[in-house]
Amino acid sequence: MKQTSSLNSGSLQAHWLVVVLLAVLLLAYIVTCHVWGTQLQLNYEESQRLLLRSLFYGVGVFLFPLTNLVRFVLLRLDQTMPGDKPAAKRYFSTVVSSLLLIEILPVFGMTMFILGDGFNTFYIFMVFGALGLFLHRPKIEELAAIERALSAKNA
Repeated sequence: MKQTSSLNSGSLQAHWLVVVLLAVLLLAYIVTCHVWGTQLQLNYEESQRLLLRSLFYGVGVFLFPLTNLVRFVLLRLDQTMPGDKPAAKRYFSTVVSSLLLIEILPVFGMTMFILGDGFNTFYIFMVFGALGLFLHRPKIEELAAIERALSAKNA
């Protein structure tokens, strides 16, 4: 069964919807911390937060290359896994997995803010999250490569 290319501007609508929802979540974190920040903060001592903050930064630095590796592997699996699942559905799970993995970073920022860190640490993690959204956004080229591989396999 030969698969025809069906790529158009609407091929990635669901994929982009996930990106938009995660961007809205980032904005919700920011609004929440600015509006209810003083009520949310537990004000732990700096010495108690230092280890956790350092751990979160370390995980953040490690998470970017790990997410790139996971995305690379998932893209190759999308191209080679047997089954008749369409390319867009295969790619959707790859995009969602990589975005959710990198979006752990804003949760770290929110956690540190609640524990008593200031907006500096909070915004560093928010920027990491936004950068992750940008780097792991859906790309039509990746979807096209999956479609080409699937059609070559089915030919």
